[in-house]
Amino acid sequence: MKDDFVIGPKLGDLVERIVASYNGDSRTQHIDRFHLPARGEIVQLVRDLLELIYPGFIGRQRLTRHNVAFHVGDLLPRIGDAAYRQILQCLRYVDESSGSPPEDDRTAERRARTVTLSFLEDIPRIREMLAGDVQASYDGDPAALNTDEIILAYPGLLAISVQRLAHKLYQLQVPLVPRIMSEWVHNQTGIDIHPGARIGRNFFIDHGTGVVVGETTDIGDNVKVYQGVTLGALSIPKDERGRVIRATKRHPTVHDNVTIYANAIILGGETVIGENSVIGGSVFVTTSVPPNSVVTFKPPELRLKTRGDNHRPPEAPAPSAASASPSASMPDYMI
Repeated sequence: MKDDFVIGPKLGDLVERIVASYNGDSRTQHIDRFHLPARGEIVQLVRDLLELIYPGFIGRQRLTRHNVAFHVGDLLPRIGDAAYRQILQCLRYVDESSGSPPEDDRTAERRARTVTLSFLEDIPRIREMLAGDVQASYDGDPAALNTDEIILAYPGLLAISVQRLAHKLYQLQVPLVPRIMSEWVHNQTGIDIHPGARIGRNFFIDHGTGVVVGETTDIGDNVKVYQGVTLGALSIPKDERGRVIRATKRHPTVHDNVTIYANAIILGGETVIGENSVIGGSVFVTTSVPPNSVVTFKPPELRLKTRGDNHRPPEAPAPSAASASPSASMPDYMI
């Protein structure tokens, strides 16, 4: 009654105007189209997959060697059914959106089943990769008490866990679902890794907030990244009609054993960071770096002044930052 009183005689007019706005712009409505993945179900699928990946840590606890097989036997069909439904919706969505003649039900269902099985069969390999990520996180952070703490608390591990799962679906050319997965974990952690990024073994994101890794980034083994790092595109290539060219290498390549410190920005599809290199904090890199390099910028002069400096006699000036700190060897690269 209260709502009717507030809207009153304006109800019909408001309905007309809102529906007219739907008809006037197809970009913000999904009307007269029927196939679309369900975001809520995909988020639940991610949670179930994490329970499968990290048994005893996420979801059901008190698992033993005697009951873990029953647990997996209960969880896996639920995951398989949910993944199949969403993948089938996405395959049909592509046909519907492109205007292509839809596949018959049996063909579409067979394709969705094949893709789902390929995804699930890769779970043991993904778990092996994530075990290396857990160890890299523990080895790289002296504040960590043990690997249990890494799994239970570290946002970087959550981000790479979901990315590795989403990346497999990306490789299988499943639309929408991988991006929904990666944007959910982006919302949870502040870490934005595109599902298309290729990431090697033993990857560690320390702290994590603000890390961005673009779609065509290639990262080798044993790479460590700190908060605020961007591996992004230098520019967005366009064709002669001004349309964005999407299928191009736009993001950097980072080879094995590289460390990238906080707030470093590395841009461009032709930019390659050679193995065993260190990229210092807050640098801006748009050209390739040879192996075994250290990239920093020359810091500005730091002047120290205390409250008593105005009364300090001339023969005893405040110490400068350069004299107060030990000298450092010159890096291979200065920018």
